Amino acid sequence: MNMSHNDNRPMTEEEEDRLPALLPVLADIDAAGKTLFIGNAVAANDAVLLLRNGITSTMNLAVNIEMPPLALDDGSVVRRTHIGLIDGPGNIAHHLLGAVLVLHGIINQQSPGKAHYPPHRAGNVLVHCRGGRSRSAGTIALYLHLAQPERFPAFEDALLHVRSCRGLDETQPQPAMLDLCRQAVAIWNRSAENSHVLLR
Repeated sequence: MNMSHNDNRPMTEEEEDRLPALLPVLADIDAAGKTLFIGNAVAANDAVLLLRNGITSTMNLAVNIEMPPLALDDGSVVRRTHIGLIDGPGNIAHHLLGAVLVLHGIINQQSPGKAHYPPHRAGNVLVHCRGGRSRSAGTIALYLHLAQPERFPAFEDALLHVRSCRGLDETQPQPAMLDLCRQAVAIWNRSAENSHVLLR
């Protein structure tokens, strides 16, 4: 997000991670007009910020962070999903592809409500990890490429878009995450059941 101190010194990642980071990536990602956001764990636990931005579902990609239940002031409960990815080497491409498919499910899931469910309403979706720079950025870029190939025909097109939205330079996402994304694209493209079938 390129946050800085009052004297214009850039913040370290550790300093930035103490503040909420929440940025829209793409509007109208489904027929209902939802917006997809990227952010950090601090933002994902800020009920006022989520309500202000119409976010009612969050997807946590940090294997080392558990998000507590969160109620909004309008009486609805944020729907939490957790797909734990490691921040660096150690993941496999199939796990990342699983996260992409789950994200597609979250975006397109209906919310009719049931008496024994926590109160929930459809709304915008936040994807986050600890800082929202690597795991989240890579997963969202991969999702945009696979779900909207007409707008993002190459993974790199989606990556540039996400970097621009989040204020990232070429050092983020981390090299291990970028390698994983490219492995996932190769696996997806080898499959006969590709994005034209699965993410439509």
